[in-house]
Amino acid sequence: RVIIRQEPEAASKYIAEYVVDRIKSFAPRPGQPFVLGLPTGSSPVLVYRHLVRKHKAGEISFKNVVTFNMDEYVGLPPSHPSSYHSFMWEHLFSHVDISPSNVNLLNGMAEDLEEECERYEAKIREYGGIELFLGGIGPDGHIAFNEPGSSLQSRTRVKTLAYDTVLANKRFFGDDVSQVPNMALTVGVQTVMDAREVVIIIIGAHKALALQKCIEEGTNHMWTLSSLQLHPHPLIVVDEDATLELKVKTVKYFKSIETVAKSCGMGQKMPK
Repeated sequence: RVIIRQEPEAASKYIAEYVVDRIKSFAPRPGQPFVLGLPTGSSPVLVYRHLVRKHKAGEISFKNVVTFNMDEYVGLPPSHPSSYHSFMWEHLFSHVDISPSNVNLLNGMAEDLEEECERYEAKIREYGGIELFLGGIGPDGHIAFNEPGSSLQSRTRVKTLAYDTVLANKRFFGDDVSQVPNMALTVGVQTVMDAREVVIIIIGAHKALALQKCIEEGTNHMWTLSSLQLHPHPLIVVDEDATLELKVKTVKYFKSIETVAKSCGMGQKMPK
């Protein structure tokens, strides 16, 4: 499904409400947590803001939620202000009632990086897999740090970052490109695809070409988000600016599908 909203705020609110509904429907409890995959970056910030508001309003608890983040830079300690550890605690974890023991993030300072990646995959398996993986994309259509050319069968691994990605992320390092790590640990495309459901947020005109490539063209390892075409339960939520490269017919199709679904009482129907 593709859900189109007028602007980023509305798209982010839709996803936050969807995630909350999924957690409530699952009814997690001790011994049977809801396993949630999470991204970093600019796109999910508004989603996290809405989730925090809903938690503070008493609408959702994260006590029985276990999280696995998508990626982390190699060589940045968790305390570094630009690490994804710091990002997640700043924008979500420190504002909700999640137990620190239920938070899983890759360790970019691990002595053996390959072993760290294997450990991460094993821990996901221990929990029975990820129920819902939330993600964003880069302008080149990459999901997590699975950049163009990544295998669609890839698993959590060490990844060299493309220069375009380094440039895009320099804003988190005082606009100094020399400070941006050029390697990261990332879940693989298949790691994401193994989740029972994948929900992607795509915001802005600079990601319009990536959206077009990923939903109007075929599955292609040069646009790794296109792998979602093969997933049984993918949901992509976008703002109007992100649809600028889509055919008018495509946009009308997805809007009409949502209208019909709502009229049938299936507005946010969960996968069986």
